Amino acid sequence: MDGKIRCGWCGTDPLYVAYHDEEWGVPQHDDRRLFEKLVLEGAQAGLSWITVLRKREAYRKAFHGFDPAKVAAMTDAELEAVLQDPGIVRNRLKVFSARKNALAFLAVQREFGSFDAFLWAFVGGKTKVNRPKSLADVPAVTPEAEALSKALKKRDFTFVGPTIMYAYMQSLGLVDDHLATCWKRQRA
Repeated sequence: MDGKIRCGWCGTDPLYVAYHDEEWGVPQHDDRRLFEKLVLEGAQAGLSWITVLRKREAYRKAFHGFDPAKVAAMTDAELEAVLQDPGIVRNRLKVFSARKNALAFLAVQREFGSFDAFLWAFVGGKTKVNRPKSLADVPAVTPEAEALSKALKKRDFTFVGPTIMYAYMQSLGLVDDHLATCWKRQRA
């Protein structure tokens, strides 16, 4: 490896290391990327993130590059075809939730001007920086994640429980939970 100290959860898998170094905790404001992570975090429920990360390219292909308007327009037959793709997590509820969440995502965009504006309001528009010393110091759920989960469920989103939403917030940089020893924390 390169000698950098990282958060222990990413291990040494090159794909996971690149995700940690280049994506996780980096503030994201592009609505399409926000939708992509929403679908992928929902697909991850009950699985390891590396499993979904390895399948991300297949998801991008199956779900039209995560264009929410195109996903919202997918027919039952198209979703059934996606279920046959071994490159994705072939769970009917998770696959069909992509369309349901796309419809809800578009409604939030109409209501707030962008999903980004809606989402970042849960942290006051800026990254909440935590100072965890170890993985044990990183919570699974926070009041902000609970509030986001509740707001999304109220708007008909699925696979958006508070634990999933906290992981979502971490991945998109709404929360910075890089450990104190991590090179990303040291650079920040």
